[in-house]
Amino acid sequence: MLAVPAADAVLGSWPAAVLAGPAGQGDLPAARAHMGFSLAWHIVVACLGVGLPALTLLAEWLGIRRNDPALKLLARRWARAMGVLFAVGAVSGTILSFEMGLLWPGLMGRFGQVIGLPFALEGIAFFIEAIFLGIYLYAWDRMPPRRHLLTGIPIVVAGIASAFFVVCANAWMNQPRGFTLRDGKAVDVDPWAAMLNPASPPQTVHMILAAFMVASFLTASVYAVALLRGRRDAYHRAGFAIPFTLGAVVAPFQIVVGDWAARFLADYQPVKLAAIEGVYHTGSHVPLTIGGVAGENGLEYGLEVPNGLSLLVGYRTDTVVEGLDRVPRDQWPAVTGVHWAFDLMVAVGFFLLGLGLWLLLAWWRTRRRGGGLLDRRGSRLLLALVALAGPASVVALESGWSVTELGRQPWIVYGVMSVRDAVNPAPGLMTGLWLVLVVYAAMTVATVYVLRRLARGTAVPVAPQEADVRDYPVV
Repeated sequence: MLAVPAADAVLGSWPAAVLAGPAGQGDLPAARAHMGFSLAWHIVVACLGVGLPALTLLAEWLGIRRNDPALKLLARRWARAMGVLFAVGAVSGTILSFEMGLLWPGLMGRFGQVIGLPFALEGIAFFIEAIFLGIYLYAWDRMPPRRHLLTGIPIVVAGIASAFFVVCANAWMNQPRGFTLRDGKAVDVDPWAAMLNPASPPQTVHMILAAFMVASFLTASVYAVALLRGRRDAYHRAGFAIPFTLGAVVAPFQIVVGDWAARFLADYQPVKLAAIEGVYHTGSHVPLTIGGVAGENGLEYGLEVPNGLSLLVGYRTDTVVEGLDRVPRDQWPAVTGVHWAFDLMVAVGFFLLGLGLWLLLAWWRTRRRGGGLLDRRGSRLLLALVALAGPASVVALESGWSVTELGRQPWIVYGVMSVRDAVNPAPGLMTGLWLVLVVYAAMTVATVYVLRRLARGTAVPVAPQEADVRDYPVV
């Protein structure tokens, strides 16, 4: 359900020379906006396609184990939503696939054979996911419960595999490998080396964990709102507890992986790290700056932590951090945009981590004193924060991709091909952008409408006064 996140995640502020491009490439901003908007929309649905199947299987497994009608209904509703989101993701992924060739023929014409392998493997994973999703939905009441549960496992595996293969293609754009350029052509192609490039491990792990976090916190936020409105039955408690617990478990691992990914940049993409942290000049004892805007000699108006960046990069205050002065000015990314996107992603990440720690503390108190989290003082505040956590996780996701893509500029293939050399020089890209905006607006309205109808399609079998909170000790 993923499609390659090529080109730009969002349209940033760029130097005029890069925006204009050479003669005949005046539609470069339109191409960026075209690809950026499509990706920003699709990536949310794709994350739900990776994380929601795992939540559904977990709810179904608990429902079978406890013979709980509320959990079984929860799993069935999530499965229906999963089917809708898969169909929508297939449409938006197809649009992105066409955009790769239409908007960036320079990239695909020269390097298509180099990065073709992960796309082919992603196609296989997509078809496996589609086949087993059909079986899973059709066979709900036609197979024994435990056997039906097993048919959902390939959906989870294929969804994760699909994300892995597509992000490998994007990782190659950050660390191109597996070819030799000779007379402007890629020769001596090694597709496996291209796919399994140095950026693949940190990027793929970071993205897959992000998908689980987005799916978990978005789902939990829906039920948090319902709980705030007084729907305290077992169905809504479980709908809140299962995804919130999964998201809370993943959050600390994502913080560690995020640190790994940032440290990777210090060795392999120092210019991107310099843009992220607003480091203009190479040196040691480099401070960590929070906030601020790009000035003539560095970030201004930000909060500085002395020696912070040097310490994070090399665990020593005298660690040398490369600055933007290592490359010409016209190869600098948009520092303010990249820096703020990174700060926003990190801030949301620690906010979600804090919610997870709150859950851990509540579980510990429950074990000692009994009762439930939603029966304690401050439960409404927690529910309100979890309701915000869903949209916040999406903001972090979009911010992270903005860092990945804007921080690579002006390169579409890092150090090898610029974005302006890859764009389609034909006129009319702006017309295509407006068409895509209309299509995505229609898909958004249709998706929300269908999901709301599915949520109201079946009555909850457990009345609020009949909820057995012992089955949900945390909440």
